[in-house]
Amino acid sequence: AFKAWRGIEPNFKSISVTGTGDVYATSDIATFSFSVSADADTVSDAQSQVTNKMNAALAALKDLGIEEKDIKTSNYNVYPKYTYQQAVCTQNYCPPSRQIPDGYTVSHDVTVKVRKTDDAGKALAAVGSAGATNVSGLSFTTDDPSLLQDEARTLAIEDAREKAEALAKSLGVRLGKVVTFYENSGDYPQPLYMSKEMAVDGRGGATAPTLPIGENQIVSNVTIVYEIK
Repeated sequence: AFKAWRGIEPNFKSISVTGTGDVYATSDIATFSFSVSADADTVSDAQSQVTNKMNAALAALKDLGIEEKDIKTSNYNVYPKYTYQQAVCTQNYCPPSRQIPDGYTVSHDVTVKVRKTDDAGKALAAVGSAGATNVSGLSFTTDDPSLLQDEARTLAIEDAREKAEALAKSLGVRLGKVVTFYENSGDYPQPLYMSKEMAVDGRGGATAPTLPIGENQIVSNVTIVYEIK
């Protein structure tokens, strides 16, 4: 009965502490998204324009050594366009504007993972030259952050235990077993954003931008409740 009661109220005779651990790692992959869109009188014409530009962009990416598994369609939309024509107003009444069909818009969104970070700028320039309508969301991250997360968690647990031991010493008690454990963790890549207005060289192609890679911070925050004796 006593054990069941303690399970309901774990903070009975306990110390709750928080700990933080963080590690830094140089990014080893880059990811970004780009889209191609076109307007036309018919869906098929708009789709043909988008397909031609997208095929050119994908070919340019593959020429850089980017594999198909790292290129993924994230969205594909087809929707009608409209214009609004104001009707002639009379002296006492002005009717609402009329919605008139004005063709179709087709857009194709793709997400790209660049495993050679030095080629990230070249990839942006390549899709820009191929007719990408928008390029955005460039970020440098680590492909497998699990080992770094484990390291950050270990540091956070050590930080929490040191705080608990210091607090227990001040209170004149001894630490017992861990009653509860909670972790709140995450990495924080620094994203960059670009639009299609890229610098253009004299040959009509987009100039590959220089992109500082920097580091990613992996953070783990833990809360541990220790039994005290």
